[in-house]
Amino acid sequence: MPRLAIGPEFPRELSALAQPVRRDAVVALRRFLLNVAGAPHPQRVRGCRDPRVATLRLAEGHRGVVVRQREVYWLRTVLPDPEAWSYARRFRFGVNPVIGVVEEWDAEALERVEPALRRSARSSGLFDPICDGDLMGLGLDVHALPLFRLITTEADVAALEPLLPPTQHVPLAVLARGGTLAEAWRELDAWRASDEETGPIDPEDLHAALRRSPDRAAFVADKVELDRVLGAPAWCTFLDPPQHRLARAARFEQPVLVVGGAGTGKTVVALQRAAHLAAHGSGPVLLVTFSQALAEDLSAKLDLLIEDEVVRKRVEVGNTERLALRIVADAEGRRPALVGPGARTLAQLTDEALRLLSLATGGLLDDVDPGRKPYRHIVVDEAQDISPSQWRLLRAAVPRARDDLFVVGDPHQRITDTRVALGAVGIPAAQHTLRRSYRLSQELLSFVVRLRGGGPASGLVKGTTNMYGFHSTRNGDRPVVRAYETPESELAGLRSTVESWLADGVPADEIAVGARSPRLVRDARRALEGLDVRASTFQHLKGLEFERVALIGVAEGVVPEPPPEEPDARARALQRERSILFVACTRARAMLYISHSGRGSPFLSL
Repeated sequence: MPRLAIGPEFPRELSALAQPVRRDAVVALRRFLLNVAGAPHPQRVRGCRDPRVATLRLAEGHRGVVVRQREVYWLRTVLPDPEAWSYARRFRFGVNPVIGVVEEWDAEALERVEPALRRSARSSGLFDPICDGDLMGLGLDVHALPLFRLITTEADVAALEPLLPPTQHVPLAVLARGGTLAEAWRELDAWRASDEETGPIDPEDLHAALRRSPDRAAFVADKVELDRVLGAPAWCTFLDPPQHRLARAARFEQPVLVVGGAGTGKTVVALQRAAHLAAHGSGPVLLVTFSQALAEDLSAKLDLLIEDEVVRKRVEVGNTERLALRIVADAEGRRPALVGPGARTLAQLTDEALRLLSLATGGLLDDVDPGRKPYRHIVVDEAQDISPSQWRLLRAAVPRARDDLFVVGDPHQRITDTRVALGAVGIPAAQHTLRRSYRLSQELLSFVVRLRGGGPASGLVKGTTNMYGFHSTRNGDRPVVRAYETPESELAGLRSTVESWLADGVPADEIAVGARSPRLVRDARRALEGLDVRASTFQHLKGLEFERVALIGVAEGVVPEPPPEEPDARARALQRERSILFVACTRARAMLYISHSGRGSPFLSL
């Protein structure tokens, strides 16, 4: 029976096909898995650069391109026949000899580039001081070494990036900017999906390489698994190696902190870790986020991610305020009042919940009787905006044992005045960093980093966190900043912009409009009457993402709001205002539109 692995591009390309073609392709793949009569069979490709590449006829006029090794088939794409043949001839595939992941090379384009590199080559190459043995020790392909020896500038390395597997480009880029062999090795090693991989690497074993490459392949054994991979959002199935290593680790002996910029997949890692702990942990799991609205969004995502109802019920999703309210309500027999006579603040309720929880556990050492705690595992999203007292409550709600706390956040997206180092509240976390943004284009990323200020922010562990090495995986449109004479003309421009987006075919639920104040949000809603798009304050866009985002009223005196006079308070307030605007800007996947009437915000003077 064939063993079929689905590549990440295939479900997306399949969904873009006409419904009859899509239906026929799925039926063909089901037959292929069963190896029955009428199933598509592999057809060799003349003139291909990799003899393992073949095509499968999946529907009238459409073919899938597979990389085949014995009974293993890696399904890369589905295209109209002429394009499928062209794709099959263009690429070659391999296995990194050092870390064992699959690699895809744009062989046709590299053949065109090589003469240009030869013409521009100088007397000495950029990597001449490094011997072949050291380069191969970094996993660089022995057959590509002559090409790499032609490189003379860091710009050459950057130009080759789209044509090379990332596991080939990353060590070259480190060396090109003057990094050491040890630094290049650390960057390459980050592409392992597991820290537990042992044994020799066989560069000829495609099956093992695909197993080591969760971002590039998902094996399906039957119709149920096939339908799940084809129908689920990509984040449910395909994790890049750093994400996979964190989310699916067998165990962590101490609390874990994962930091990363916008779009690096922190929330995906939190969801996947919660699902992993529900399936393989030793007790109930609490997934915590910033607000109840975000909690509802995460709960819906977990419903997609966890198919087993029994496992799904092991994960509770909420926020710290809800946890505190429930603990106090259970002890007092009624829900505590938050308004009116006798009302307590959320901070007071958090302190009371911590006191009650300490009494309930009897003051026992956590590892003596961990079953006295309400949860065995806690996963925290949007950690940068959780207060010290809330952290103490979370610490008390879970035993001090392995896999107790898994925390994700980004200090640069802090929208409150919270400053806390986890070690100070009894959480000695080991920090890990995600640096690749999958949501933001490089153009948008460069814009928002300048807007936010790329300097360090107070971290969640002792010291600061900076944006060094934060980069995107793709290019896109530059953000649009538009000035208007009057608020009325700005709102008219907003409506015209949103109407044009809808006319482009962007779904209404993939468009968001943001403003700094509730008054401006109300103005936006009136201007957009009849257009079913979301309008929220900047803060209420936190944790969400959309195809296109429009931010209005980004004007002097509005963004930032007038800060206090006291110097320290003023500095903190201005940085918080930058962070709030930064958060709103980074909700956009494809296009960001910013407008103001009168003088623009000083934050826009990039």
